[in-house]
Amino acid sequence: MDGDLYDEFGNYIGPELSESGGEEEEEAAVVHGHDHDQLGGLVEGGQLAVEQEDDAMMVGEEEENVIVLHEDKKYYPTAEETYGVETETLVQEEDAQPLEIPIIAPIVKKQIEVDVKDEYKVKPLVSREFMVGLSDAPELVRNVAVMGHLHHGKTTMMDMFVEQTHEIPGAGFFGPDNPMRFTDTRRDEQQRGVSLKAVPMTFVMEDSRGKSFAMNMMDCPGHPNFSDETCAAGRLSDGVVLVVDAAEGVMLSTKQAIQIAAAEGLSLVLVLSKVDRLIVELKLPPVDAYYKIRHTIQEVNALIATSYGPGAGVVLSPAKGNVAFMSAMYGWSFTLESFAQLYCDIHASPMNPKALAQRLWGDVWYDPETRMFRKKPAEGSGERSFVQWIMEPMYKIYSQILGEDSSSVRDMVREMGVELPHEAFDADVKPLLKTVLSSVFGSASGIVDMVVKHIPSAASGTSRLVDRGYTGPHDSETVRRMTLCDATGPLCVYVCKMFPKSDCSAFDAFARVVSGTIKNGQKVRVLGESYSPDDEEDSVVATVSNLWKYQARYRVPVEQASAGSWILLEGLDDTIFKTATIVEEFTEEEIYIMKPLRLESKAVVKIATEPLNPGELPKMVDGLRKVNRSYPALTTKVEESGEHTIFGTGELYLDSAMKDLRELFSDVEVKVADPVVSFCETVVETSSLKCFSETPNKKNKLTVIAEPLDQGLAEDLEKGAVSIDWSKKKIAGFFQDSYDWDVMAARSVWAFGPDAVGPNIFLDDTLPSEVDKSLVNAIKSSVVQGFQWGAREGPLCDEPMRSVKFKLTDAVVASELLARGGGQIIPTARRVCYSAFLMASPRLMEPVYYVEIQTPADCISAIYAVLAKRRGHVTADVPKPGTPIFIVQAFLPVMDSFGFETDIRVHTQGQAFCCSTFDHWQVVPGDPLDKNIVLRPLEPAPMQSLARDFMVKTRRRKGMTDDVSVTKYFDDPMLLDMIQSEDDI
Repeated sequence: MDGDLYDEFGNYIGPELSESGGEEEEEAAVVHGHDHDQLGGLVEGGQLAVEQEDDAMMVGEEEENVIVLHEDKKYYPTAEETYGVETETLVQEEDAQPLEIPIIAPIVKKQIEVDVKDEYKVKPLVSREFMVGLSDAPELVRNVAVMGHLHHGKTTMMDMFVEQTHEIPGAGFFGPDNPMRFTDTRRDEQQRGVSLKAVPMTFVMEDSRGKSFAMNMMDCPGHPNFSDETCAAGRLSDGVVLVVDAAEGVMLSTKQAIQIAAAEGLSLVLVLSKVDRLIVELKLPPVDAYYKIRHTIQEVNALIATSYGPGAGVVLSPAKGNVAFMSAMYGWSFTLESFAQLYCDIHASPMNPKALAQRLWGDVWYDPETRMFRKKPAEGSGERSFVQWIMEPMYKIYSQILGEDSSSVRDMVREMGVELPHEAFDADVKPLLKTVLSSVFGSASGIVDMVVKHIPSAASGTSRLVDRGYTGPHDSETVRRMTLCDATGPLCVYVCKMFPKSDCSAFDAFARVVSGTIKNGQKVRVLGESYSPDDEEDSVVATVSNLWKYQARYRVPVEQASAGSWILLEGLDDTIFKTATIVEEFTEEEIYIMKPLRLESKAVVKIATEPLNPGELPKMVDGLRKVNRSYPALTTKVEESGEHTIFGTGELYLDSAMKDLRELFSDVEVKVADPVVSFCETVVETSSLKCFSETPNKKNKLTVIAEPLDQGLAEDLEKGAVSIDWSKKKIAGFFQDSYDWDVMAARSVWAFGPDAVGPNIFLDDTLPSEVDKSLVNAIKSSVVQGFQWGAREGPLCDEPMRSVKFKLTDAVVASELLARGGGQIIPTARRVCYSAFLMASPRLMEPVYYVEIQTPADCISAIYAVLAKRRGHVTADVPKPGTPIFIVQAFLPVMDSFGFETDIRVHTQGQAFCCSTFDHWQVVPGDPLDKNIVLRPLEPAPMQSLARDFMVKTRRRKGMTDDVSVTKYFDDPMLLDMIQSEDDI
């Protein structure tokens, strides 16, 4: 029978299985089923529950035996079961994170400042309450900027003050060979060994009478590239402590410091530092050391007379008490009066120190026989009193200690009334020198006396700040109370610098309280640089969240700050760009701002930047904004081609800014193009014909000619020697007296450009008999806007114009108001300025550095050779008196200055050192519009082709066409006139 159910291949061919399945189900029902009576009996017997459990177990066994496919197995709970139905989950099939980036990145802590361990943190010798109390008395406050050349001892002098006013736990670790550099708070400053930022500190110091003063002192960088920091410090100060190396004398940054002080009208005192170099290093005899010191003081006075003017009456002299002598490395300083007081104390003499000090300088000799001072040397009187009474004792002290005879040193110290422990004499020579000299001369009370006497207090110095810096009218009650430095007057706080926090997350504003009192948690109104009562857009209300006294490496929290004091504010960083004026939230009178900074050096070097990863562009742009706020002279710009450019004063300046951008403010990898320079565009002749341009509606017509400005006028305009806000009579008087202009031209000045202090002028040279003056004056504002637009972006390569005078010679103006609107006049005025400019022999101007090189005599020829290769030329090479050093002064085009410092060091085996700063603009040789010049790639352009080369490369870099399109700026009638005039010729 079974053979009938299957075929020869074993396939089932029997009846339907459903029937057999039904039979099996019936059999199963017979086996497992029960009738109603039997079920009732089982329930009554209590066996139904057991049978149900057996059924459940059989079902479970069946489920376990069910075959489950691999893709249907469930090993983990679903995302919905884990996180909830409302949580959105994303499943990535591939790892989108690069292998170089860890899954959990380590925490990187940004820190701009030097990390100081708790056990090495300094502690002031006076209480916080005492310092704050002194700061609230403006008569006892001196706001001082410490200026000078690179490595002339400014930071070391601040270290000396820190040692005298603070308890330093690790003082034995620091010494002459390992200076503390307390005000170099940044890590890169410590690594480079040079100050990059101006850093303030408040010292509580006593004068010779024991009276305490709050000395707010700001340590300024000495490198010429960072003169913008010096400008900011000068704006907040009432006086300058000028530090000059006694051996090197006056250098480049010394001149810059005097010019900044003169521009701000600050009082000056001089500190001759490193006097020990004359003794130990140069080994000059005492008489020669006196001549060297006198020559240095005369150099400084000559610069002061040039910068301040002969009528200022600012003369520095040790006899006047405004010159001090110092060697901060060895902890001593004195003035003539403090040295005279030292004589009186040692000899217990009843002499008058002031009278003795007057006789210790100049051509004064001491006659031992008559015990009198004379103005002519007597027989046997010896050398001048300064040499005999000051220099010779100093030489003896140094020679005794350097001679390493401890017994003689003990006797000498004992004679001077100083007791030192025995272990002090076992130290090395340099620490022993510092211990002995600092003990003999004591604290820097002589310098304190000098500063207190010759630099005005905050109470009297505020009037100078308001007179020079306040932009509003000076006859209001608000200004009167501001001038008095009234702590109860209207609030006015001038912010001049921005300091990043230690983690670079935000900025704190450093400011001087001009008047009133600012409190912690106070709501104030912050006025930006473009604020005016007519345009209040650049103002915002903010809350001061914290106030500190900034002490370089630590901060002292305060609850309030009154007029005359320096203060660091938190909570205003989002509202301040570079400088700002802070006033009360609501004021009764109209308030004006303090003037923005006017920088001595110009940012003429620029670099283009872009992120290595294009997706990080927003982070780089945000970092550029922060860097811009951190550096006063730095500016950023987005070119039409889309590249982001940074403008700085020099290579070191830009290198420091780029380090901050990469490591502190953006944390992105940035690519930097080769540095280039900013150019200016000018003319060398008068326009060959009168250029005119019509408005698009053909109802207005402007005729303009261009010509070069008088020599030196562009510099005067930039310095603010004349202001467009003056009355016409006052402006005319300036041009008539200074540049011999005729009355009509002097009274017709419409504007300066490209801004209020720009080096270009626009004149209205139309005659009332030829034009309708009322209609011409009606379009004045539109014409001025067009002129300033054109002066900001010249036609050659979109660079600013310089030293160009535009004259409006004729104007046809529509009588209808709608026909002469700004949309018609402004672009027409710009176009006609361009056409007049192009017809006046346009030229490019490039910036030029003034370079000062310190070098020994045998390296001068190598320096000449390096300068000749870079289009530079030497103006002077003079020996520095009393030293084996020569000073080579030269002019060097900024375009050829990149790598110059390295080149100089290579060719002189590291014996020469140079500093440079922007000096002037000069015309680039050649005609930039000469199309006959062939520029060959990878070949330097000849001298007469430089202008063309610079213009073409600049235009290419900005994404412009290679050449200037003449038809773009000339109307068709103008082109016809030009062709006709050429045919006539």
